[in-house]
Amino acid sequence: MKHINHLTAAIQAAVEAGKAVLDVYHSDFHVDYKEDQSPLTLADKQAHDIISTRLAGFDIPLLSEEGKAIPYATRREWKTLWIVDPLDGTKEFVKRNGEFTVNIALVTDGRPTLGVVFAPVREVLYFALQDLGAYKMDGMDAVLALCGNISHGALTNDDLAEQSVTLPVERSQATPYTIVGSRSHATEALENFVDQKRKEFGTIDFIPAGSSLKLCLVAEGRADIYPRLAPTMEWDTAAGHAVVECAGARIYNHSSGELLRYNKEDLLNPWFVVER
Repeated sequence: MKHINHLTAAIQAAVEAGKAVLDVYHSDFHVDYKEDQSPLTLADKQAHDIISTRLAGFDIPLLSEEGKAIPYATRREWKTLWIVDPLDGTKEFVKRNGEFTVNIALVTDGRPTLGVVFAPVREVLYFALQDLGAYKMDGMDAVLALCGNISHGALTNDDLAEQSVTLPVERSQATPYTIVGSRSHATEALENFVDQKRKEFGTIDFIPAGSSLKLCLVAEGRADIYPRLAPTMEWDTAAGHAVVECAGARIYNHSSGELLRYNKEDLLNPWFVVER
């Protein structure tokens, strides 16, 4: 299958980076702050280096926050590129609540076709590939065994599917309408959105979560909708976007309903909604 080697390499890169992130997480780490006052740790830097090295053999350009200054005149020539967030949810990392992820996406013609989201503290791996589907794997032992199998030879799409749970997972019909929202970026717009859904559906559940886990909860079927009515960057969403679409859900511009695009001149995402 096309891009199966890219997927297995991305899985290995994400897990290796996640293990390095855990080492920092369990240490007495120092926090720096970027110009916008968002936090930055040694974990971000180490994970970025690991992922860059692991994916370098494909000779595909890589875009992350560290490369945001690359001129658009250069980037617009990139038909295919990796979009990476080596530590999505640094605020959750600093709070030590475990709700952070390592995100790797492969984007072609502005659309994510492959996504890997690894949450090392929760020991959960989500991965997706166009024409293969979206999958979830629980438990660090299982995740490391998968990586060991990859190291001993390229896995087929059947191998990957057999070792994982297909998304979405079936959900009880009695479950209330469920909204997932940001734990660290709640806004008045989000509160208004939730109030409106409460009027439509009566009883609702609201799940606060960090990082790309919010997108993956919709892909998994545990949540019906995730409204992101606050700023995000392309590297925050590209990997989760692939998981969402490969799981049969959709992600669209909150105002226009149009599909999200990547490697734009402006790397800021519009407000968006993820919905089953």
